[in-house]
This record gives sequence, structure tokens and C-alpha cells, in this order.
Amino acid sequence: MSDDARRFAPATARNRQPILEVLQRVLPAEGTVLEVASGTGEHAAFFTPRLPEGLRWQPTEAESEALAGIDAHARESGCARILPAVRLDAAAEDWPVDEAAAVFCCNMIHIAPWAAAEGLFAGAGRLLPPGAPLVLYGPFKREGQHTAPSNEAFDKSLHERDSRWGVRCLDEDVTPLAARTGFELDEIALMPANNLTLVFRKGVTGRRGG
Repeated sequence: MSDDARRFAPATARNRQPILEVLQRVLPAEGTVLEVASGTGEHAAFFTPRLPEGLRWQPTEAESEALAGIDAHARESGCARILPAVRLDAAAEDWPVDEAAAVFCCNMIHIAPWAAAEGLFAGAGRLLPPGAPLVLYGPFKREGQHTAPSNEAFDKSLHERDSRWGVRCLDEDVTPLAARTGFELDEIALMPANNLTLVFRKGVTGRRGG
């Protein structure tokens, strides 16, 4: 029997390079990148060796049983700049981290209650300095409409699994939440499979992308 704790998500191999290209452009040159909801940990293992040497990556997950798998991916990567994974509930008022230069969150807010999105922005607002990025990846509606039939079907399946889940609307849900917590949308990057990478910045005006 294998003692390999690693888990794998097929979508990671498809989206990791496009996401990395955005991160390489928007992340600072040094400090700690806090990843909220690291999932399998594959993103941390892929991104960190390809980011500036001044950056450390702090993976987190809400479920304690996921931490060993995240750490196993980090060991396999051989990158010492990936910190040991810690448990973090995005909806909680207290997070087990004291500072961050950036926050990254992939594929969380549509498969969690809205309170997790609210907690994500509130927590990032507590930790990040002015101008620092909060980067989100996932499917989003635009102007109240799904961007593709596949996203509409996915949204329906999410609601069937849990009525509190669902694809959020960038314009009606996410951007207003960001504004209430001191963030402004700075960039929208189109991603494979009808997903978006969104770059919010704390206390900075301006918007790029489509």
C-alpha cells in the first residue's frame, strides 16, 4: 500500500500555466503569498518554483485532512519556499496568519457558502497593505448572465449539491463585495474553459482587461 498522501485534480494541469502567467505579472517581488483553499496543493507546488525567489507561498485548507497531501506535493516539488500548510476557514474572523503581500484563491467561492467569499475579502483586507493584490480564479457570470452553456450547467449542478453554492456574478456579487471591503477590480484575464482570473487591489483605482 502506498503512503503517498498526494491528491490530484485534473483541471490543474489545464489551468496552471495561464494562471501562473497572470501571477508572474501581478505579484510583488517578495513577501508571502497566502493561498486560501489550496485544494490538492498542486498549484502551490507548480507556481512557487517559477515565481521570484523573494516570494514564499503559504498554502491553507479548511479541512485538516487535506494538509498532509498539500505538504506532500510541496516536498515533491523540492521548493523550500512553500511553507507548511495550515488550516484556515475563510469565513472565520481569525486567520492563523499575521501578514501577507498577496492573497490567491482558486475555485472556492462557487463551491462554498457566500459567507466564505465575504470572509475572504474581509480577511484579505485585514492582512494586505495598500496596493497589494487579491487574485481570484474560477467561473463567473457577467452582467447576470452565464458566459457559456457549460458554466450554466455547472451552476445547476452546484445548486443541486448544495443550495448555498453557485457561480457568482462578477458585476452583481463579487465587485460590490470588493468595494465594501476596500478593494477595486484592477484586471480581468480570460482563462481556458470559460473561467476568469480577477485581480483586485486594496485601495487602488483602475481596471484593465476585458
